[in-house]
Formats: sequence, C-alpha cells, structure tokens
Amino acid sequence: MPPAEVITIRKATLDDAEGILECLRSAFAPYRHQYSANAFEDTVLTHESFAGRLGEMAVFAAIDQSGRVVGTIACKVIGKADGHLRGMAVRPDSQARGIATRLLARAEAQLVDQKCSRISLDTTEPLHRAMRFYERHGFHRSGKVRDFFGMPLIEYVKVVRENRRKCGR
Repeated sequence: MPPAEVITIRKATLDDAEGILECLRSAFAPYRHQYSANAFEDTVLTHESFAGRLGEMAVFAAIDQSGRVVGTIACKVIGKADGHLRGMAVRPDSQARGIATRLLARAEAQLVDQKCSRISLDTTEPLHRAMRFYERHGFHRSGKVRDFFGMPLIEYVKVVRENRRKCGR
C-alpha cells in the first residue's frame, strides 16, 4: 500500500501566484465555453487580480509533497456576522482526494475565528458538481441570483454557529 499523500494547507503569498493561477485555470478549463470572457477572467484571475484578492481576502493554498499548488480558496468578512468564500478550486488530477473538503473547512474555521456565524458563496450554473459539494457540506441556495458578466450567479449560504457578536471583532 502506498504511503498517504501529504497535503499542507496554508495561507498563500504572492510567491504562490503562478501555482494558484494554474490551479484555477486547470479547474475551470472544462467550463470555459460556458462562461463569458469577462466572467472567466474574473474566475481564473490574472497576476494583478490575484494580488488584489490577496490584499483583501485570506487566500489559502493546498500544497502537495512536491510543492505544487493543488487547490485554493479565499475568504473574507463582509459584514456584521457574515463571511464570504470565493475562488475555490482543486486541480483536476487532485480531485476526489478530500482536498476540497479540507480547504472548505480551513476557510470556514478562519471565518468562525473572526466571529462569523453565516457564510455565503456564489457559484455559476455550469458548476453542478460544485453545487452538490456545497450542499453536502451544509450550504443551501439563498434564492438570490445576480448577474455575473452576463451569466447567473447563484448565492449559497450556511449558518456555521449562533453568534450575536459582530463578525471581524
């Protein structure tokens, strides 16, 4: 039996930019034809938009034993007791190994540590597998659908704990 794969999840830095961008590009490549050009670029990021995200959100990278970024997720406090997730991706050759579950748990823990009791995320209609993943992990559709560069953006929410204090305090 081969040894268990070691995956480390840590906060990302600018040095992780290329690995995270490649992870996002490879994870979303199968859906590119279903996205508008602007929606796809906003999803897979550029070096500039990655630097911006890193400045406004906690970005996490899942790193394999060889040092390769195999997954990513970002989160931030967005209001009173609310946190928001964005940019979740796992490379296709690393999927179905529990990495997405670990990334989600790490981001949720970050938000709970910041006193958030409700977490939201947005996803697009082509990402049926992602929707099922989020639903299995306690998220449900809020009923809010917004425009995302010409395509529907569906909001999911999850209550992570009862909390009367303000998020981020």
